[in-house]
Amino acid sequence: MLQAALADGAAHRRAVFEVFARQLPGGRRYGVVSGMGRFLDALEEFRFEESDLDFLRAARIVDEPTLAFLADYRFSGNVYGYREGEAYFPGSPIMVVESTFAEAVLLETIVLSILNHDCAIASAASRMTHAAGDRPLIEMGSRRTHEIAAVAAARSAYLCGFSSTSNLRAGQIYGVPTAGTAAHAFILLHDSEEDAFRAQLQSLGMSTTLLVDTYDVAKAVRTAVELAGSDLGAVRIDSGDLAVAALDVRRALDAYGAENTRIIVTGDLDEFSIAALAAAPVDGYGVGTALVTGSGCPTANLVYKLVAREDASGRLQPVAKRSVGKPSKGGRKWAYRATAGGTATAEIVTGAPVESVGRPLLAELVREGKAVGRESLEAARERHRAMLAELPPAAHSLSPGDPAVPTVFN
Repeated sequence: MLQAALADGAAHRRAVFEVFARQLPGGRRYGVVSGMGRFLDALEEFRFEESDLDFLRAARIVDEPTLAFLADYRFSGNVYGYREGEAYFPGSPIMVVESTFAEAVLLETIVLSILNHDCAIASAASRMTHAAGDRPLIEMGSRRTHEIAAVAAARSAYLCGFSSTSNLRAGQIYGVPTAGTAAHAFILLHDSEEDAFRAQLQSLGMSTTLLVDTYDVAKAVRTAVELAGSDLGAVRIDSGDLAVAALDVRRALDAYGAENTRIIVTGDLDEFSIAALAAAPVDGYGVGTALVTGSGCPTANLVYKLVAREDASGRLQPVAKRSVGKPSKGGRKWAYRATAGGTATAEIVTGAPVESVGRPLLAELVREGKAVGRESLEAARERHRAMLAELPPAAHSLSPGDPAVPTVFN
């Protein structure tokens, strides 16, 4: 495609690409933007090295003029996007890329691979955060996904309200707080559960979290308190009927005088099981598989489409697909969030700037090839918190339904 466009000169026409979802996956009421920061990092490093060009040449994938273009490739255009932590809805133009066709079309895969993954994780994490209420969530999914995806997932989870991650690389790269607990293997390694608990307490202190479901939960809780006393930080339950087990453990801890010892539950949790545990005496959750797989929706269904291109006279003309079931809306767009009484009422998408209709959603991320829209992960986290408060109550329903906010094209 690039080779043919270079050959006939069309590759150098100005073009506008747009990232959007035709519909939200799984009948969800809203999606959450994540990955813009990772995209900016990736864009800075997006180059074709000599080894890449050698491969393309040896495999005869493109011709020499195309190889010459790739050798000098540097994105020099502009990018606008929704800020991380923000909500989006069907048709929301969460990213707008302005450049030549040749420069912009090469970004399709890197844009979609980052945003489809990170938005999917963020959308699931947001639902889990709301279901958990004030109880903290630990991201523990690294062993259930690709090693690089695990780091990105931990970032998106923290952005959407998780308190910490077990992924140390995410702590190193992004500053996500880290936490963890002992595994069953640690208990099984020792001659007795008591020996394992004693070793952990001596090494990590009384504030540590002891895993109590390797053998017999009731006996383990008694042993834990006998060794640590009322200063024991927490116990973790990883199996069985978690609501019943948590109630039994809470009663036992209180009876032994460990009223301040917290109860952490793990074990294939998702937003639905977290919501079901709302009345249980649980103090925190560890979430793994469901989080890193998007809780049943591993992709955000985002697409990257050409919506405008330069014509022979030098003017930008709207273009759009008319494919059955996959139409697009032509033209460069602007987006705004309309609110009433502090509650979002509509996503307004226009063909020209009209800031009077609501809060602008598209921020400048890249100007003439240089990243200008970086922000801290904490700022995005705070935006997500504010966004949750802005959404109407129906947005937080876990049952499939219509988007919480309608998208209006003007």
